[in-house]
Amino acid sequence: MIFRIYSGAMRLATPLLEHLLKRRLARGKEDPARIGERRGQASLQRPAGALFWVHGASVGECQTALVLIERLLARDPALNVLLTSGTLTSARLMADRLPQRAMHQFLPLDQPDWIGSFLDHWEPDAAIFVESDLWPNLVLSARRRRIPLILANARMSKGSFERWRRLSIFTGRLFSDFSLILASNPAQKAGFEGLTRAPVLCVGNLKRAASALTTDPAKLSALRDAVGERPVFLAASTHAGEEEAAAEAHRIAAAARPDVLTIIAPRHPSRGSEISAMLEAQRFRCARRSEGVLPAPETEIYIADTLGEMGTLFELSDTVFVGGSLIPVGGHNPLEPAHFAKPVLFGQLMAKNADIASDMIEARAALEIADAKDLGRRLRDLLQNESERAGIGANAKAFAEGQGAIAEEMAGRILAAVSAYGETR
Repeated sequence: MIFRIYSGAMRLATPLLEHLLKRRLARGKEDPARIGERRGQASLQRPAGALFWVHGASVGECQTALVLIERLLARDPALNVLLTSGTLTSARLMADRLPQRAMHQFLPLDQPDWIGSFLDHWEPDAAIFVESDLWPNLVLSARRRRIPLILANARMSKGSFERWRRLSIFTGRLFSDFSLILASNPAQKAGFEGLTRAPVLCVGNLKRAASALTTDPAKLSALRDAVGERPVFLAASTHAGEEEAAAEAHRIAAAARPDVLTIIAPRHPSRGSEISAMLEAQRFRCARRSEGVLPAPETEIYIADTLGEMGTLFELSDTVFVGGSLIPVGGHNPLEPAHFAKPVLFGQLMAKNADIASDMIEARAALEIADAKDLGRRLRDLLQNESERAGIGANAKAFAEGQGAIAEEMAGRILAAVSAYGETR
């Protein structure tokens, strides 16, 4: 009953949803050429043959999904994959990273007619949701069409589990409709088992299996020429409050290594101007990559406010701090810099990647820091001790490369679940 009420309300809310899309267009949060996709109007043709639909909410989920997509396509040469997401940033990144036989579309808003148009066009043979971005009309409409539903790398916070349990009399059907839930760790497995009778398995955290980010040789060469022999510290995917921490760390490290260059790559590049103004007010000499300039000899902090260059920046750097970990965001994926044999530093707020973080610390592949001053001291020590820096970096690379089996097993489980579902139709 509650879902019928919800669906009816979303249909009646169509004028409000149209207004929302217009506002997002005006604020630069939607692609004008592809706005129809948000109403379920496809801008690409459906390829012939089998098609799996994979959904990731934003950049992080799409990057996590990428390695799974690669494994699925490698296992079945006749398969095609549609990846959906809801943000411009994720769409732009995936445009360069999706393999052959994979394509991207924006997810339609959860209006029943728009969802229906989307499903009518794509007719997916399976729907795979990465992590937990679930919308009622999306899930239930797919289920009514007898599309097998899979939740991959499933995870929720403790608070979310508690809210779902309290509302289970109304919302339990969403999870019960899934053919398979692949939890990211044993604690998440137990949490989902408390919500549903759907089969729940744990094969590991898919983020562990991601391939190394790509580098651009020409851009890397230009940056290396500009940087010369200077040691480079990268603060990657930072959020408000962490740029100040990176700047404080720079001050501490520069007392021992005056030639250190700090690069700040904000999670949201649109903040570049704001970050630059804040740092220049603190008398740092800054340059912004979005303005087309390279770091000069006098540049202390280089703001990499661009998209799609993180792999190149990891390769350039000597030490990397992973953002989202000194403020309550949950921490970004520490395995990304680990693939480049770099010492990885992160704060204590790594809830979204807690299992990866603890295992990397145990393997001496990463170091946990307490605050900005601790970050500065660790950075200073690493820049002064090449053998320790190289040792931690080697441990990080070995750890990252040892995680690929997770994606292979997950792909196998998904293909088996879809096949079994087909036999019971």
